[in-house]
Amino acid sequence: MAEACDLLLTNATVLTMDDRFTIHPDSAVAVSGDSLVAVGPDAGRWQARETVDCRGRVVMPGLVNAHTHAAMALLRGLADDLRLDVWLMGYMMPVEREFVSPDFVRLGTRLGCAEMIRSGITCFADMYYFEETVAEATAEAGLRALCAQTILRFPSPDSSSFEDGLARARDFIARWRDHPLIVPAPGPHAPYTCTPEILRSAAELAAEFDVPLHIHLSETLAEVEQSRALHGMPVVPWVKKQGLFGAKVLAAHCVHVDDGEMRALKNFGAGVAHNPTSNLKLGAGVAPVVRMLELGLDVGIGTDGAASNNDLDMFEETRLAALLAKGIGGDPTALPARDALAMATRGGARALHMAHLTGSLEAGKRADLIVIDLDRLHNTPAFERDPNAVYAQIVYASKSTDVTDVLCNGRWLMRDRTLLTLNEADLCEEARGYARRIDAFLGSRELSVLQKLVAVGGAIEQESYEVQVKARVPSAAQVLQVIDSEELTVIRGSRYHQFDTYWSFDDPAQGRLRYREDEFLDQGGKVTGARARLTLTGGTREDRFGDVLLHRSRYLAPATHTARFYREYFRPAAERVVEKERQRWLVAYRGVEFYVHLDRLVNPPADGFFVEVKSRTWSRRDARDKAAIITALLALFGARPDDAISDGYVEMIGR
Repeated sequence: MAEACDLLLTNATVLTMDDRFTIHPDSAVAVSGDSLVAVGPDAGRWQARETVDCRGRVVMPGLVNAHTHAAMALLRGLADDLRLDVWLMGYMMPVEREFVSPDFVRLGTRLGCAEMIRSGITCFADMYYFEETVAEATAEAGLRALCAQTILRFPSPDSSSFEDGLARARDFIARWRDHPLIVPAPGPHAPYTCTPEILRSAAELAAEFDVPLHIHLSETLAEVEQSRALHGMPVVPWVKKQGLFGAKVLAAHCVHVDDGEMRALKNFGAGVAHNPTSNLKLGAGVAPVVRMLELGLDVGIGTDGAASNNDLDMFEETRLAALLAKGIGGDPTALPARDALAMATRGGARALHMAHLTGSLEAGKRADLIVIDLDRLHNTPAFERDPNAVYAQIVYASKSTDVTDVLCNGRWLMRDRTLLTLNEADLCEEARGYARRIDAFLGSRELSVLQKLVAVGGAIEQESYEVQVKARVPSAAQVLQVIDSEELTVIRGSRYHQFDTYWSFDDPAQGRLRYREDEFLDQGGKVTGARARLTLTGGTREDRFGDVLLHRSRYLAPATHTARFYREYFRPAAERVVEKERQRWLVAYRGVEFYVHLDRLVNPPADGFFVEVKSRTWSRRDARDKAAIITALLALFGARPDDAISDGYVEMIGR
């Protein structure tokens, strides 16, 4: 007597993508409830409530997107052709701080799920904010997902501190760990955005609940170099030292890892998500996936978020993964189509630590499968001499639009290219509304250099004015002699090697931006520390009292990025560089405090020394009184009236 099942797919070429790469031509798949009960010839003895004739099409496991940020579908195309740090810190994070909310995340996730279903994806690994909302939207759409709640060392859209983020992750995991579609997880974003305490706590949390941990590792060369500089070792050994691999890790990217690091990832059972399009688009490089596979690592393929890809098409991603491996290694046999497709299915499931549920068509696993029509113009003709030719057809010639039907957990999500769980027209209309709001936000933020500085650096306006004069002096000796004399009182002193980069803009009203790197020097000239700052000055000259200038307020911001970052972010019209050695004192003279700077220009080189005297002020009367004292102080230093320089060092360069 035939056994009963809910669904029988017949007349199909069944690609199981199991460990043996079993193919069942002209065969069937039987589904009961949420699971596969028979695959291949054994399925023929089942009687089904619903039978679907696949008309010779391919039935295979649904694709596994091993790393993405589904809600970022709403940020697709927002800021393209930028370096990763400028893209992330200059645009993505400011926009996220302004807009990311549960409603934003719900819409973005549903938009991403619709695209992934059309691309034949039935399972994906996600990391974002408000991850419970991601989970809810994903489950409603019917997809399977590893959902990782982001944890950062600084405030994020859903957490004011890392403790809040960790608590949010714990609560999410505790309430979702038994869900049929969602595997909850902690998501410490990356080593450079987390502290050792965050990494240890996240790993302990994942181990406590026996769930995976999702993290970005070794995505850029700069990240690796920073790790070596700060910790004396590359990224993977450092996170190992923090106990990260006490959890089941899914590591996204791993572009810049060596053999030792790959072996460590393998030994700790970590999975790797290869994201070829995103890594290429952001200039991060190409992960050594062929070597990873040789060493036995579980490697999947991910699209990354639509903001850095700019789509969620796993067909494109799988084809690119195969071609890149051949082109980078100069070997056309590297990463054959069959192995690339395995990465997109079984390998991805293993990387997500979910291979017991999905990734291949085997009895007992969940019913996650897709139907592909290979009888299309771009896939004609088809040759049957080589049994592996079907893998090449799918990887090298097929497109996501060839997917006709999608089944996940035994539920139809798409039939005959029609989505059943999502209304894409409504989603697109809502997404266009968000785009208009984001455009308006960025447009208003970037009306001026100051607004951009506030957005990226948290600028602080210095409301006070200052009086200032700069002059050549015959020698450093006379200045030092006065400093050591009883004519004035030295409150404190310091020495610097300063590197100033000045940026100007086409519109002079935007002011001038200075990026300053200070190296602190001891008395022997040895570097003891460093700092970097940004200063924006506008139309600075308010008045002058003889040779002493009255300057306007300035805007200051900490410089937490490189000069290259700010150059690409602010896009100045011109750049000038000044390098100097500076001795600085805070002194009291005639009952008034002044800063005295003794400078020697290194680049561009200039003869002699310069002395600069300045003091904060709050009124024109005070400024006039201080200007008179500054003039007297200059005379002590040996500067004559015609030695005064009306312009700064940067103007001297331009002449």
